[in-house]
This record gives sequence, structure tokens and C-alpha cells, in this order.
Amino acid sequence: MSLRPTLETRRAVPTMEGAGVKLHRAFGFQDPSELDPFLLFDDFRNDRPEDYLRGFPWHPHRGIETITYVLAGTVEHGDSLGNTGTLGAGDVQWMTAGSGILHQEMPQGNAAGQMHGFQLWGNLPASQKMTAPRYQDVTGADIPEVVDDDGTAVKVIVGAFWGRTGPVDGIAADPQYLDISVPAGVTKRFKIDTYRRAFAYVFEGSASFADASDPTGILLEKEVAGQEVNIRDLSGDRTLVRFGTGDEITVRAGPGGVRFLLISGAPIAEPVAWHGPIVMNTQAELQQAMRDLRNGTFIRPAH
Repeated sequence: MSLRPTLETRRAVPTMEGAGVKLHRAFGFQDPSELDPFLLFDDFRNDRPEDYLRGFPWHPHRGIETITYVLAGTVEHGDSLGNTGTLGAGDVQWMTAGSGILHQEMPQGNAAGQMHGFQLWGNLPASQKMTAPRYQDVTGADIPEVVDDDGTAVKVIVGAFWGRTGPVDGIAADPQYLDISVPAGVTKRFKIDTYRRAFAYVFEGSASFADASDPTGILLEKEVAGQEVNIRDLSGDRTLVRFGTGDEITVRAGPGGVRFLLISGAPIAEPVAWHGPIVMNTQAELQQAMRDLRNGTFIRPAH
């Protein structure tokens, strides 16, 4: 086993999207090769309805996939294909925009006015940029959860983990998307396929991530998988941890335990031409998308 080094730890940045939704962005609209095949990750979390109710009115997407994971409140959605529905707490929606879709997402708080969810953008390879749009809606009850003897709990949203397979499938990035809770003081190892890019996003409690490449920090154990390992400072709420190559990570939960997303995917390694909600391979393809939007041909007829 080889421990993945911690390349970077950074806090999500407050920003505003849609019609005035206040959220925190962990990454996006910067270097698309950094976490290829992933392009953007937003944490939309508020307990003030005025900060989210204006939502994300009708807007286009082409050339990407989005996954929306709701923890509190609901998100009402509709699209140009005629689909409508509501995502509740624990529910997931994976949308493949492909050749193009227009949709809207309108958050609603729970009884206490709280709203919390995440949205991740995954790139599509050139061969699938213009595929037919589709949705996968999954209820929280259909997401398998595995609980280990030490109390560690893992919800398997996408991919296979600890003998369970998540309900979302057929995704170009071949991702693994896990929602992990580790009790206070517990040290835990999680395997990740070596060829995947990987990051963690801490959103409750705090944790330290072992790093075999960092000579500073507190010694976790004499050895982990044959390597002397050190622990970085505690990473708290709204912290992104970006990992290097290897086939496992080691995390030690802080005094209040930790809950984080562990997400990985296979790099696409293709050129990226990006303008707002449209991500293609070339500037010419971007310009064509803009023309399609102007002349009303953005939505392709179903085949």
C-alpha cells in the first residue's frame, strides 16, 4: 500500500451564484487539470431563506455532468425535457447535460429554514460531449450505508466500496463518491484506486490527514503500510483536502468526530474550453454553443 500525500489543504471561498444564492466554493473556474475530471464543487448551506430562496433560475449546460446531493431542505427542479421533481434530504440527482439542457434548481429550507447541499461538476470526454441528456434521481433510502465495528459509517453514493455499490451508474468519470463519518479520535484508512484523482471535503467536525511526504506534524504511528507517517493540522468545516497519487488515505478524526466527502475519478486528460455552464474541448465548440443559444437550436431533438 502507498499513502497518498496531501498536496493542498484550503478553505472553501464564499461566493454568490444563480439569482443571489450565497454559497462556498471549494474549487472551480481555475485550473481544470488540477482535479480532472472534476471541474467545480460548491457547498450551498444557509439558515437564512433570503440567502438561497431566489435559487438558480433557468440556465443552460452542455458538455458536463452535475451531481446534486441534498442534506437538509429540498431542491425543486425542472428542465427543458419536461422533467420536474423535488430532491429531499439525503437524495441525489446526477444530471448528464451532454448536448445541452436548460434547467432550474430552486432550494427550499426545512421547517427551521435550513438549507444544505452540494453540487459537483464532472467533465465529459470529447466522445460524450454531445450525448443525449439524461437524469438519475436517487432517494436517500436507496443509498447503501456501511457501518464498521469502530462506528465509522460510509454512504456509498457512486462506485463500489466495502462490498457495497452505489445506485448511480454509467458516469463518464467513473467516480467514487462517498459520504464518510468517523467517530472522535478514531484513525481510519480508506483505499482509493491509484489511477484516480482524489479529494476530501470536510463539512462537519474536524480531522487530520496523514501525509508521508511532510516531515512536519505529529507522528501518527511508527509506520503505516511501511511508511513513517506524519499528521497535518486539523482540517475543519468547509475544508478541501487535495491528494497526490497512491492507493489509500489515512484520517484521524478530531475531538468531535468528522464527516467528509471522499470523491475520486479517472482523469480525462483532454483540452478544456470553458465558459460559464458550458464546457467543451475547443473555442470553436464554445462559440457554436453560444450561437445555438442565440438562435434557439441549443436543445437537440431526441433521437
